[in-house]
Amino acid sequence: MRAMQITELGKPLEMRNVVMPKPSGDEVLVRTQTCGLNFGDLLVVKGTYQEKPTLPATIGMELCGVIEDVGPNVKGLSVGQRVAAYSGFGGLAEYVTLPTKICVPIPDLMTSVDAAAFLVAYGTSHVGLDYKANLKRGERLLVLGASGGVGLTAVELGKLMGAEVIACARGADKLAVAKAVGADHLLDTEHVDLRSAVKALGGADVVYDPVGGDLFNAALRGCNPEARLLPLGFASGAVPQIPANILLVKNLTVLGFYWGGYMRVNPKVLTDSFAVLFEWYIQGKLKPHVSHLLPFEQANEGLELLRSRKATGKVVIQIQS
Repeated sequence: MRAMQITELGKPLEMRNVVMPKPSGDEVLVRTQTCGLNFGDLLVVKGTYQEKPTLPATIGMELCGVIEDVGPNVKGLSVGQRVAAYSGFGGLAEYVTLPTKICVPIPDLMTSVDAAAFLVAYGTSHVGLDYKANLKRGERLLVLGASGGVGLTAVELGKLMGAEVIACARGADKLAVAKAVGADHLLDTEHVDLRSAVKALGGADVVYDPVGGDLFNAALRGCNPEARLLPLGFASGAVPQIPANILLVKNLTVLGFYWGGYMRVNPKVLTDSFAVLFEWYIQGKLKPHVSHLLPFEQANEGLELLRSRKATGKVVIQIQS
């Protein structure tokens, strides 16, 4: 089978012929249809992700496909069933073996493209806003990086959950995408003083931040008393150092949040969240925004779209039909 692999850190992926895996134990063999690219994939290629694979390695954290074979101990899943998975690695290959515990059966009406764009982005935002930050109807939600994969879903879900949403992004085109999914206020971070602009809108009750750096520092100072902040990524490349004195004076709460970690420590958080999200999708309340759908051979171009920040929402790679 073919797989897009890292052979050297910091270098483009290579299309290689590799041995097709076989499922064992409670694993299933999935024929991969689509793979959603994530910012974390860029970090894996660079060698700065928290999990470092042995090279050569197949990347691709999020995928959708059809079960082709099952291991001897598999229960609850069967050949021919469509599933999505947050696999961490392996999505950019024609076939992949996955443990059953990370496979999520998807609704019949969900396309493979939507499924590959769904789990990480919507799952991260929903667990973050609902389970971690306890976002309440009528609160003011500030979303940084609001046109990106997780940021855009935070805008969409925040509005669906009844919040007043302030979307922050670079440039009118990206802000227009956030407006289309429900943002109430649009702030161009290239041209406004974020702290002053947020305070002028009444201050933030919840901050959703996949960016970090100076924007986090400005958002922190634009918070209302008892606000909650979710630092969930550092796309800017700078990890903010949080001044405890500001937390103290305003009674602020900073919530550490790594969505993928719940797979190990409390998977019920994820399964409960997916149940809600799939129901909203079936009801037509959610629609993944995929700015680019590219063929398998153009996976490197897809990663470059993320690296150069030319994509909005998700970039999805079509592996097979």
